[in-house]
Amino acid sequence: MKILASVYEEVVKRNPGEPEFHQAVKEVLESLEPVAEKHPEYVKAGIFERIVEPERQIMFRVPWVDDNGKVHVNRGFRVQFNSAIGPYKGGIRFHPSVNLGIIKFLGFEQIFKNSLTTLPMGGGKGGSDFDPKGKSDMEIMRFCQSFMFELARHIGPDTDVPAGDIGVGGREIGYMYGMYKKIRNDFTGVLTGKGIPYGGSLARTEATGYGLCYFMDEALKAKGKSFEGKTVVISGSGNVAIYATKKATELGAKVVALSDSNGYVYDKDGIKLETVQLIKEVQRGRISEYVKHHPTAIYKDGCKGIWTIPCDIALPCATQNELDGNDAAILVKNGCFAVGEGANMPSTPEAVDVFLKNKIIYGPAKAANAGGVATSGLEMTQNSMRLAWSFEEVDAKLKDIMKSIYKNASEAAAEYGDPDNLVMGANIAGFKKVAAAMYAQGVAY
Repeated sequence: MKILASVYEEVVKRNPGEPEFHQAVKEVLESLEPVAEKHPEYVKAGIFERIVEPERQIMFRVPWVDDNGKVHVNRGFRVQFNSAIGPYKGGIRFHPSVNLGIIKFLGFEQIFKNSLTTLPMGGGKGGSDFDPKGKSDMEIMRFCQSFMFELARHIGPDTDVPAGDIGVGGREIGYMYGMYKKIRNDFTGVLTGKGIPYGGSLARTEATGYGLCYFMDEALKAKGKSFEGKTVVISGSGNVAIYATKKATELGAKVVALSDSNGYVYDKDGIKLETVQLIKEVQRGRISEYVKHHPTAIYKDGCKGIWTIPCDIALPCATQNELDGNDAAILVKNGCFAVGEGANMPSTPEAVDVFLKNKIIYGPAKAANAGGVATSGLEMTQNSMRLAWSFEEVDAKLKDIMKSIYKNASEAAAEYGDPDNLVMGANIAGFKKVAAAMYAQGVAY
């Protein structure tokens, strides 16, 4: 970085102890250096300094009572990062690892991801260090209600529209929406990922995993390849991983491995998705239970080993920085030729360097996993119109959006001299729309 080096240095100085946020900002600014050279008006207007600073950061106390009557206190967060092109939009994450830096990293990435969808959505993110694992439905309900009691004053259908993320599924969205509606006396599309009976969208559950495969299918086709007959390894076993497995299989691939935070399972004959869905969606169990249903499969403790399994295509769908430089080198050595990110920033900078240097077909998260927020945007549209589209209608719109994301990212990469670099292409394509809006709206934004 030349022009933008000082911007990054200031970010590190003003945000100590937030390595994930630093990492996300550095990756984006490195990609935007040629844009800064081409658009000195953006430099003069302070666009780069403004886009790395959230418009608003909210942190609050969340007290709740467990089933034994004990009072607990967690922290809640909402970072409203950028509203230049639309209301803030981004998920809510419930996980012990959540802190302000994590939420800022996710919110910053969301700016560009949302821009890439072509829908009018700004970037934001929220969450809590609450751990839903091992909690009863009543404990989770009480926590969600307490969380929303504070959050409700900061969000709205034309202000900020949260969704789910890690630890926040349909159950949690339902509890939060019920509390929001009670507080505000409004039936609006303020949350996405809602249940179908009260304003949710068909295909939302499947959207991130399906969208990942739609994006990668376009990227593979551009290089004369496809999912057909290929071996795929997918980390994670939540919604994203489950529906990426389903769509990759429909496209002709064989998915042989999935994981969770305890370890991974390898089934050389192909993962049986109905078993995973039973374990994860019905029983809320651990992936290790897979081998009880399929004794020929192998389970191993620790998730890192999943990247040692030979495959043609790897889809990291678990969490940030799960795949490092050594993992990337092993994947390349074993013949992997494509990597698509279903999780947010699952590859470390060292891993990304390995992928780019070895000409791996690499789909970065902000482009490849934008299907979830894209369908959230479609849910917002349906709520505003008081309509409900069929699964097929939503899925077709999702597929078109993912195709356009690949097209815009690849064209931006080519325009700036590095046609195979979809990291740079996605960052530039996402930035251009937001920057133009910020510039047009003056220094207030």
